[in-house]
Order: sequence, then C-alpha cells, then structure tokens
Amino acid sequence: MSKNTYFDMNRRSFLKSTAAAGALVLGTYFVGGAPRAMAGVLTKPAEDAKRANLFIALRPDGMVEITCHRSEMGQQIRTAIAQIVADEMEAKWDNIIVIQGKGDPKYGDQNTDGSRSIRFNMQRLREMGASVRYMMQHAAANRWGVEPNTCKAEQHQVTHTSGKVIAYKDLIDDALNITPPEPEKLTLKSRKEWRYINTGMAHIDLNDIVTGKATFAADVREPSALVAIIERPPVVGGKVKSFDADTVKAMPGVVDVIEIPAPKGAPQFQPKGGVAVIAKNTWSAWQGRTALNAQWNDGANADYNSDAFKASLLNTVNGPQAHVREKGDAMSVLASASDKLIADYYMPHLAQAPMEPPCATAMYYKDHVDVWAATQNPQADMETVGAMVGMEKEKINVHVTMLGGAFGRKSKPDFSAEAAYLSMKTGKAIRVQWTREDDIQHGFYHAVSAQHVEAALDDDGKIDAYLHRTAFSPIASTFQEGANAPFSFELDLGFTDNPILTPNMKLERGEAPAKARIGWMRSVSNIFHAFAVQSFINEAAHKAGKDSKDYLLEAIGPDRIIDVTKQDAEYMNYWGDKAVYPLDTSRLRHVIEKAADMAGWGRKVPKGRGLGIAAHRSFLTYVATVVEVEVSDAGDLKVIKSWVAIDAGTVVNTDTVKNQTQGGSVYGITTAISEGITFDKGRVQQSNFHNYRVPRMSDSPLDIEVEVVQSDAPPAGVGEPATPVYAPALCNAIFAACGKRIRQLPIGSQLKA
Repeated sequence: MSKNTYFDMNRRSFLKSTAAAGALVLGTYFVGGAPRAMAGVLTKPAEDAKRANLFIALRPDGMVEITCHRSEMGQQIRTAIAQIVADEMEAKWDNIIVIQGKGDPKYGDQNTDGSRSIRFNMQRLREMGASVRYMMQHAAANRWGVEPNTCKAEQHQVTHTSGKVIAYKDLIDDALNITPPEPEKLTLKSRKEWRYINTGMAHIDLNDIVTGKATFAADVREPSALVAIIERPPVVGGKVKSFDADTVKAMPGVVDVIEIPAPKGAPQFQPKGGVAVIAKNTWSAWQGRTALNAQWNDGANADYNSDAFKASLLNTVNGPQAHVREKGDAMSVLASASDKLIADYYMPHLAQAPMEPPCATAMYYKDHVDVWAATQNPQADMETVGAMVGMEKEKINVHVTMLGGAFGRKSKPDFSAEAAYLSMKTGKAIRVQWTREDDIQHGFYHAVSAQHVEAALDDDGKIDAYLHRTAFSPIASTFQEGANAPFSFELDLGFTDNPILTPNMKLERGEAPAKARIGWMRSVSNIFHAFAVQSFINEAAHKAGKDSKDYLLEAIGPDRIIDVTKQDAEYMNYWGDKAVYPLDTSRLRHVIEKAADMAGWGRKVPKGRGLGIAAHRSFLTYVATVVEVEVSDAGDLKVIKSWVAIDAGTVVNTDTVKNQTQGGSVYGITTAISEGITFDKGRVQQSNFHNYRVPRMSDSPLDIEVEVVQSDAPPAGVGEPATPVYAPALCNAIFAACGKRIRQLPIGSQLKA
C-alpha cells in the first residue's frame, strides 16, 4: 500500500478550496464552498484522475483511487474495501490510495451499522474491480490487435502470450473507451485465484493513527471557527425554563449564548435542545456552561426511576403477553409438568460509550451546509441537518472523518444538527464538542430488558416445552411517538430465531414505554436475548445433571435448517435472503465443538476456577465462546482466558475478523460488569467511567484466542456477533467456579453476597 493519503499528512495545515477540485472527480468529493481551512481535512482525489466507475479512479501515474463509502471506526473497512477492489482489478497493493467518500445517495446504503458493510457490498465491489480488469485486458488487446483471451491482466499490467507487456497507466485512455459487460456477464476470480481477499493484511491507516496523523472529528480546525459546549435538558422531553446568559457572556472568551429549540414529536435524531455556550476555545465554552445556572421544566419523563421500572418489567414478563412464535402446546405441557425450571433475567440500560465522544464542525451558507463529523451514517446527517436548518438534504455536504469508536452511537447525528443550527444562528463555523459526561448522560441508550423463561423437562432432562417472554423499551419509540412494543426487527435478534429443539415452544413479547431515548448498540437486542437463552440452557443442564456443552448441543438438536418463517412470517433474517442465509444448526454446532476443543473442555481445573460456554447466531454469523474464570473465596472475579470460534462465511481480512472478535468479546465484558445506565427523577445517575464501568485491563483476559472457520458460505457480519455470547459464557463460568448463579446484570457484588 502506498503512503496513505486519506487525510492531509499535516492535519493542522489546510488547503484553500476551489470549485474545480470538486468537479474533476465526478461527484466523489465535493469541496464546494467549504471554509478555507477545512477543505484539506479529507484528501482530495487527484485533479487529473479519470473515473472508471463509481468506486475506482485511475491516475496517469498509475496510482488507483478506491473510494470507501463506509465509515472507518476501527473495523478496518477501508482496508477491506481496498482488498476486494484491488484483488479483482489485479492492482498492485502499493499502487492503491483510498479516498473517503462523502455522504451521497449514489453509493446506496452508507450506514456503517448492523455488520453489513462487506455483506452488502462485496459482490458489487468485486464487479467494479473486475470491470476495470476487463477494460485493461481489452484495451491492451485492441492496442496489439490480438484476441482478448490471449491477454492477461495481472499486478498493474497486461501481458500477452507473446511476451508483450504494457502497464495499466499506459492504457488508461484506451481502457476508458471500453464498455464492460453487464455485471452478471463479468468473469470474477475464483477463490483459489484471490490474492488479497481472505488473507490477513495490515490496517492501511494504522501508521497514521499511532503517529497522530489521522484526523478525527475533534482534530478538524478552521481558524475562525468557534467552539460550542451545550447544556442539555437532564430529562428527555424537558425544556429550558431559565438561564443566566448575561453572566456567561461577560466571561473571558465567551462570544454568545444561544438556546437550541426542543425537539418536536418523536425524538428521531433531533438534538435534545438546551443552551449552547459559544466561545473562542473549548475551555472558555466549558467554563461558560458551568455558570449558566440553567433551570428546567422536566416534563412527563421526570418520574422515570430505574428500580420501579425494573419491577414493572419483571411483573410484565411474569404474565401472559402478545404472541410472537408458537408450535405445539407449551402452556399445557408446562401446566402439567412435574419437573420444571423457571428463571427471570434482567439487564439495565447500557451506553455505547465510545472513547471519542461525539463531535462535529459545521459551516452554514445560504444555499448549502458543510459538515465534518465522526458519523457512521452521513446520509442520516444530511437528512437530520437539513430538517434542522430548513434546507433540502441534497444541499448538506457531509464529510466523514475517522471515528474513535462508535458502537451505534454515531449513527444518530444529533451532534451534527447542533453544529449546523448554531452555525446558522451565528454565521460562523462552529465545532460542537461533547464531553464524556455529555455522552454518558444524553445519549440513545440500549434498552433495559426483562426476560422470563420456563421449561418442562422430561425424564431424560430434555426440554419438552419452552416458554420465553421478553419485554423492553423498543427502538421504535425513537421514531414513533407512543411506541411501546418491539417491532419484528428487534424480536428477530435472538428471540424469534431461538434454535432450541423442542416439540412445544411459545414466545411472547410484552410492552414497555420508553422514558429515555432508545437506540441501537453493538449487537442490539441480541445482548439480552442471548444472555437469557444461553444462561437458561446452562441452568437446565445443571438441573438435568449433564455436561453443559453436551447439553447445549442436545438442546440445539441435530443438523438441520430451521425455517422460522413457518411460525413467524415477519422474520427478517438480518435483511438476508433466507435461501442464501438459512438458520443452519450444523454451523452453530460446529463452532460449539470448535470452541470447546480449543479450550480443552472437560479438563480438570483448579479449585475456584470454572469454564463456561455459550453460542449464538447473530448478523448471520455463528459464534461460540468459552470463558475460564477464577472466583476467590472473597468473591473476587478474574477472567483467565477466552476461546472463540466464529463462522462468518467468506471473510475478506482474517486478521480483522480476529481483531473484531476480540474487541467484541471485550465489549461483551462491559455488558456483564458495567453498572449500567440508571435513572432517578428522569435523570441519568452515571457521568463518566468511574461509575459507568468499561473493562480495564484487569477485567479482561490476557488472551482471547480466536479461530476463524474457513467457509465458502456468503459473507456475513463480523463487528457484532462476538458480543452477545460473552456475558452468558462468563456467568456460566462463574457458576462452574463457585456455584453462584447470575441472572441479573451487572454482576456487581453478587459474588460477595
């Protein structure tokens, strides 16, 4: 890979924008009327580059520009996209430059969420690369007056059977006159011909990140830009009653104090409202906010109390609820069963808590707005900003910086809308900087949930009937006022697609009003559904007196395809074709056997130690995790090691898959040990990492061993599937170590009781 030029190498020196710069790249990067300093934050494509297709441009010097239309937040999507395109077009890795695409509907979906980037794009990216290879091969054939099938494109050049060789750069003009066939008629490489795909390749941005050259949202600087720190309503739906603008405006460095209007209707991605302190620097804005003395009308959600809501949720799931999926007659079997297992599970709200809090810079003009943001979904920024400033979304230019983590938070661009609104009100470039406290206390939270599970066990300890009820505040409430029941797309995440083999099953969902802004977080409702299902199976194994791994395999049953749609026609299967991505228990069983084998399952462990296992299918990927823990006599927990087997179908970068699986596992530790987000009088009680715990090194295992299953299956998701299995595997290991069953998270002091 050539020297990476995603961002200007000197991120604090900038180029003056010109209208011509945007025009020459056929819409991939529009500088437009950007402020003079911010135009250089994203590297401009070469002015003499010539576009071969939507994702590929060719430079006269032989360099190839590959456009990445997805956001880079540590998952190495820029590397993966380059691997796919470069492989199919037979480009030299050192001759590749990745250009970051701005928000633009022409790319199709740009929402870097839901572990979909490779799955949604691999085929068309391969076709784009193959089309350039075709063009080069045919251009050379025309030049030499020979048949195209006597020419071969390989490593940035075309060779003929006679021994003639010509470089790509010398064929550009000829190649651009070649019209490639329709995608279905292109010849794509076979798997055995892949050069870059399905290998481990270094993160192309790694050097810039570790040397401080990569530009994140907080690095964006425009000399005349002002900084905004915002005091937001502590209660969702609250409105400002009063604030001391005069005192704040008199403070050194403060330029203005501006009220941001309260949102209307459902929250959507609108700002919460509040009061912004505009200043010449971050410190002055921060100090100004502390002097605002804002008073609030809290509104209808001021009664939100987590303890009371928890009791309400548990009460809900302990009574009959709405039908989701059913076969057999579970209720009758349960009613007459002599051997039953009943358990309730609970998980609190969680925050995404990326290391880099939200940040965006905006400049408002009469006919357009420029936004520079750490966003997962620039098209959502276009819509949200446009609505906030009363402008068509097509006039909102969203430039994507690096993201210092996101986990779902930065696909909700309220922070971009804040920056654009304040720029409109001041006529200045504005950088809105959220603090860690802002992020913890004013986010879109992962839903609090309660689960009730019952099973009737036959004489052999097998599950003869199974009942599962779930209740949680739905994401739908963010988009629709009054929504209090989860839609299918949330129930389909680990609930509807329950793989347990039993003749009698009944799944029900309860209602739960949303008293906070509810949003998706890494793995979404898979987190609490997998926790309940995998914990319950482990409990059933113990009650039946069987090995927990063997019982898990027994509960899943033999190799088969489960057609959930026979019982729930709405099952959406992660937007995947059910024929292409069936729910295949053979793959789930395989990762269980693999992870158990990796961990040496069945070996004798020292006193106070235990092994726990859990497995789950999410985002069309199959993951099994084994965790080894040690619990001292005093109740101190230590995670010794983890083993993970992951089957994500065809993968692009094996190293990335391992990295994301390890990261997803550590993120899963958060779901188990964090205090969670709790509310009292409508206010979040946590504020920073001292009371919203994310894993420290001491909380994490020294080694997370990952085995990537080689597969010819279509590509599936990678970023999220390792997270849901970790908490149940950890809690099952705790039970094996000390006999204490964890049904409610966080673990907290339960081991010391």
